[in-house]
Amino acid sequence: MSTALALIVLILSVIAHEVAHGYAADSLGDPTARLAGRLTLNPLPHIDLMGSILIPALLVFSGSPILFGWAKPVPYNPYNLKNQRWGEALVAAAGSATNLLLALVFGLIVRFAAALALPASAAALAATIAFVNLFLGLFNLIPFPPLDGFTALRSALPWSFSAGMNRFERRIRGAGALSLILFLLVFSYVLAGPFFNLVLWLFGLITGGSV
Repeated sequence: MSTALALIVLILSVIAHEVAHGYAADSLGDPTARLAGRLTLNPLPHIDLMGSILIPALLVFSGSPILFGWAKPVPYNPYNLKNQRWGEALVAAAGSATNLLLALVFGLIVRFAAALALPASAAALAATIAFVNLFLGLFNLIPFPPLDGFTALRSALPWSFSAGMNRFERRIRGAGALSLILFLLVFSYVLAGPFFNLVLWLFGLITGGSV
């Protein structure tokens, strides 16, 4: 897959992920993201120089097994959510759910590319979109702060458990970029292989082929 194409797809997929959080919050009663003008697929309001361009470019062009990046977080107020029990978990899960849905849709396009008489270039683009979104969606489900998997799990657990996870999250966030760097290092050397194999297996399952 073209590295430049993968980078563009990764940036747009990260933005779609973030916009999904905003739409989920808005549908559940919190208009903060909408009032801030963040419910748009226009990349400009969402681009974070470090997370949307520099780090994704470094990972893609270095051939890293990790496809990772982030946009500016969509603002939202969890206290505005109508469903205080499950609202925050639903908002957190919306980003990964959007990426996985995109992976499924474009993966099926790849599977039926011949029947649809798609040119090879269109099938290759669909494959790139499917793979990047599958990787991004699953990666964000890892239950480690600040990834969505952690937020969804913390929000879904009973208060007695979520309080302890809140304290853990504050410590991790307090460490700033150091915690992210350490997590990525551990992931790269310990989890990247099995995780990448899982993504490849699911990609093949959806598309009927391989990357």
